[in-house]
Amino acid sequence: MTATGTFGLSSEARNLHWLLGNLVEEVPGVRSVAVVSSDGLLLLSSDPAHNSASAAATGARQDGPRGSSADLATIVSGIASLTIGAAKLMDGGGVKQTMVTMEEGSVFVMSISDGSLLGVNAAPDVDMGVVAYHMALFVGRAGHVLTPELRSELRKSLESAK
Repeated sequence: MTATGTFGLSSEARNLHWLLGNLVEEVPGVRSVAVVSSDGLLLLSSDPAHNSASAAATGARQDGPRGSSADLATIVSGIASLTIGAAKLMDGGGVKQTMVTMEEGSVFVMSISDGSLLGVNAAPDVDMGVVAYHMALFVGRAGHVLTPELRSELRKSLESAK
């Protein structure tokens, strides 16, 4: 993809933008998606304000959580922190996926191999199995390429888009 928002990015970064857009486009009921670094910083988002070309190319929806994708990143980080703490207290091992269902939606959080997180905000009637499947595909494809260099590149591209 060579749209304006991804112009100048490495092929790995463009591929992650494409994968994220594909997740939003392919799964009915997905409102927004965010990739968050292990320290809670937003790396990649389906929010048109952050990835305008990526969202325009994929038709990303704008009906995510109230507020920005930074809000979703904060929520994802907080949920991950709580579940990691709970897993340690319960000797449960590593947390693979967390799901929170609410009256008006759901939030899914999945760990990526480098400590980063994939967060999805979805409608209440979303097929949870389909969301989990597509999240696992994203994690499987993104996990091995999300190097420190790529994380830095994604952060810089988000900062320059503001």
